[in-house]
Amino acid sequence: MNPTLELLNHRRSVRAYSDQPVTAEEKAAILQGAFRAPTAGAMQLYTIIEVADPAIKERLVETCDHQPFIANAPLVLLFLADYQRWWDAYSYSGAPERAQALGRPTRPVGMGDMLLACCDALIAAQNAAIAAESLGIGSCYIGDILENYEIHRELFGLPLYSLPVAMLCFGHPVSTRPAANPTPRFPAEFVVQTDRYHRLEEQDVDALFQPWTERMQATGGKFMDGAENFAQSNYLRKFIAEFSFEMSRSVAAMWKNWE
Repeated sequence: MNPTLELLNHRRSVRAYSDQPVTAEEKAAILQGAFRAPTAGAMQLYTIIEVADPAIKERLVETCDHQPFIANAPLVLLFLADYQRWWDAYSYSGAPERAQALGRPTRPVGMGDMLLACCDALIAAQNAAIAAESLGIGSCYIGDILENYEIHRELFGLPLYSLPVAMLCFGHPVSTRPAANPTPRFPAEFVVQTDRYHRLEEQDVDALFQPWTERMQATGGKFMDGAENFAQSNYLRKFIAEFSFEMSRSVAAMWKNWE
């Protein structure tokens, strides 16, 4: 296995960081890795905010589902889906007026633009995560940045066409040992399909979750109280958890605000 594939296969989320700082050189390399990510039309439809203020980190601990390690992370990067920069450039450059003079139709920033910007931001974030991994620096995605949109918009001074879609915490791991039981993934036959989408059938559910069942048996793990199988446990623990209701509400507010 070549070094790149080995790095990808052994990458895991890291939430416990040593006292070793992320140097300016390492941070620059991580950001450069993000900048070189594939981007729609070379437009870089994202902005990266480094969260350096300890008070803001502490606030994020609370707004991102009470995760204390955020405050201890040496480097925290917020990735925004950002069409505001291009919209401002268009406006300052007289682009809409020029289009009208040429008899061309104009339009506001739309939902397709938003989704494209989200793709750009997430691709850049993953490039940053892998760049960090290559330097021996661990990372953890904070999906809960999708919650509490109104608070985060105010906290970071976000304009209309700039939305928080991913946040990464970085730091040198306390332990550099490979994970004894890497997080399972679905069997490939349930993820990779040819030409058309094939829905999961009832008789395939056990096979779908077999990697998790085997891991639980090996580690002594248990389903959430009240659950009789893995899907029920996941539904109770995640899908109808309090944070998931807030996340759905918050993202709906983002979309409505974008409109």
